[in-house]
Amino acid sequence: MTATTDENAAGSTISSVGRVDAPVRIDADRYISADYAAREAEELWPRVWQIACSLDHVARPGDYFVYEVGALSVLIVRDTDGELRAFQNVCLHRGNELCSGSGGGLTELRCGFHRWSWTLDGRLREVPSRKGFGTLRNDDYPLIEASVDVWGPTVWVNLDPDAESLAQHLAPLPEDSAWAMVDDFRCSALLTTALRCNWKTLIDGFSETYHVQGIHREMLPMVDDVNSPQVIWADEGDGHVGKLLQPYGLPSPRLRDVDRQTVWEGFVEIMGGRLGVREVADAGPCPEIPDGSTLRDVLADRIREHTLETTGVDLSLFATEHLMDLSQYNVFPNVTVLVFADMLQIVKSRPGPTPDQCFMDVMAFTRAEPGAPAGTIPPTVTMAKGDVDLGLVLNQDVDNIEQAQRGLHQPGFTHLSLSGEECRIINLHRNLDRYLPASS
Repeated sequence: MTATTDENAAGSTISSVGRVDAPVRIDADRYISADYAAREAEELWPRVWQIACSLDHVARPGDYFVYEVGALSVLIVRDTDGELRAFQNVCLHRGNELCSGSGGGLTELRCGFHRWSWTLDGRLREVPSRKGFGTLRNDDYPLIEASVDVWGPTVWVNLDPDAESLAQHLAPLPEDSAWAMVDDFRCSALLTTALRCNWKTLIDGFSETYHVQGIHREMLPMVDDVNSPQVIWADEGDGHVGKLLQPYGLPSPRLRDVDRQTVWEGFVEIMGGRLGVREVADAGPCPEIPDGSTLRDVLADRIREHTLETTGVDLSLFATEHLMDLSQYNVFPNVTVLVFADMLQIVKSRPGPTPDQCFMDVMAFTRAEPGAPAGTIPPTVTMAKGDVDLGLVLNQDVDNIEQAQRGLHQPGFTHLSLSGEECRIINLHRNLDRYLPASS
C-alpha cells in the first residue's frame, strides 16, 4: 500500500505555509485500513509523546492516573517524595494490570491478582509465598519505567526509552506561548467520549478553519477565518508543532456590510460565557465604543471584568490581542491546544478498537492566581456522544465527524486533496511518514 500518489507528498510540495503548487494528495486508506492502524499501533503510539492527564490529576503524593492508547497502558503516579513517575501498567508476575482509572491516596502499587506490590517509585516490595519462587531478588523486578514530563498544567508520557525529550518534541510551543503563563491554569474536568471515526479524522477537524464557512456559519460574524496566519515550525523545532492565530471580535471577509450589533451578537452566541452573557436574547445593544477603541477592546474589557468578578483573577496584564486572538497549536500526532488569556482547552484523539472508532478527550482549564495550589483531583467523566454538550461549535464538529468518516469508505474515493489552508493536516502526514516510512 502506498502512502500517497505523490512521491514526495505530505509536505514537500509546500513552498510556503498557506500555498501549495498543487493539491496535496493523501491516501484515504490511512483513515480506514486495518493494516495501517496496526502499523500505527506498532510504530507510532509506543514511540511518541502524548498528553496523558493534567498536572492536577497527579498533584499530591499517592495521586495516580492510568492513560490508555490502544492496547498500551501507562500508570502515572506521584511518589512519596513528590516525584512524578510513569510505568508500564503491568505486574511483573503474570502481566495483570496494576491500576485502573484515577484517584489518590496510594501508598503502594499492589496487584489485585496475586498481591505482589511495589513502592510508588517502582521498587519491588512484597511477594506473597516468596519461597515458592526459589531465588527471587527484589532488584531484578523493578516496574518498567516510561518517560514522563510536564508542560504547563499537562503531563506527557512516552514509552520509548530512546525518545527525544519533551522539550524537543514541543519546540517552540513553550516559548511561543510564554505570554499566556499556562502554569497558572488548573484543570476543571476531563471528558472522554467515543466516536465512530478514525482518530485522524477527528484531529483533522481541529487542524484547519477552512470548514468554518461550512459547518460553523454562526461564527462568521465574529471571526476572521480568512486572515488567520498559520506556521509550521519545521526549522526551529522538528516539525511536530503547527499554529493558527485567529482574530475574534470582527467579521469574516466572506460577509459584507456587517454592523457592530451583528458582530456583538455573534460573539455572544459563540463565546458569551466569557462575558457572562449566555443567550443572544440577553445580549442587548452593542456596547458604546470609546474614541480610540475598537469593539475588540470593549469585548476584552468585558472579559476582564467578568473574570475578576467571578474568579477574582486579574487579567489586566494581558493586552486585547491576548484575549481576542485565538492561539491554536497542533502537536503531532493527536493534540490541539486552544489558548486565550482567560481560557485553555485541549482536545485530543486516541485510536479506538477499529480504524472507524476513536476516543475524544476534552480537557477544560480555568486560570487561577499565580502560585495557587492545586485543587481537588479533577473529575474524569466518560459520556456517550448523545449525552455530551460541548457548546455550539464543538457540538457541530462532533455531529459532522462521523459523516466525514463514512465518506472515506466510498470505493471511488481514493485520496484526500488538501490545500495550503490545510497545511497542519499535511504536516500530520509528513510526520506520519517519518514514524511509518513507506514499505519498500
